[in-house]
Amino acid sequence: MQALDVWKSAVMDQASFLEGLIAMLAENRIKYCVIDGQGVNGYVDPLISLDLDLVVAADQIQLAESLLAERYRVERFSHSVNVSAEGSSLRVQIQTDPRYFDFPDRAGEKDVLGLRSPVAQVEDVLQGKIWAAIDEDRRPSKRRKDLLDIERLVEAFPHLKSSVPQALLDKLR
Repeated sequence: MQALDVWKSAVMDQASFLEGLIAMLAENRIKYCVIDGQGVNGYVDPLISLDLDLVVAADQIQLAESLLAERYRVERFSHSVNVSAEGSSLRVQIQTDPRYFDFPDRAGEKDVLGLRSPVAQVEDVLQGKIWAAIDEDRRPSKRRKDLLDIERLVEAFPHLKSSVPQALLDKLR
């Protein structure tokens, strides 16, 4: 079984939501990149998650949201646009926090669980995980996963360790 088949099975994506969403973005030339856990998976051995976090180019967020709303369920929150589909447990979150808006410009094509996608550069993926790990409003279990992802990235790319705040490095010991 291919990695993409395993992931689609895990997220019970019987509606081909993943392929449809990616195709819609590509057909409409929406510039985006994968971040967060799946972004980490583009650089290190993958872990399965029901989430797919994306950043869309700032000037295309409204267009992307409008196009996605024609086919999928779209909910807007303070720092994200969440997209879901009937027949799939895949949870897509489009980040709207301005700190992420430069990420798509620096992204490169990577394999993410068997799907070729634009992925934020490793330094940007790490930065996003650092922001998440220090966000006191996030659930503690999510912040622990962020720490694990930081640790996985630093193990694979030791030069990144100097980018991680000491308070987070202390939690990795």
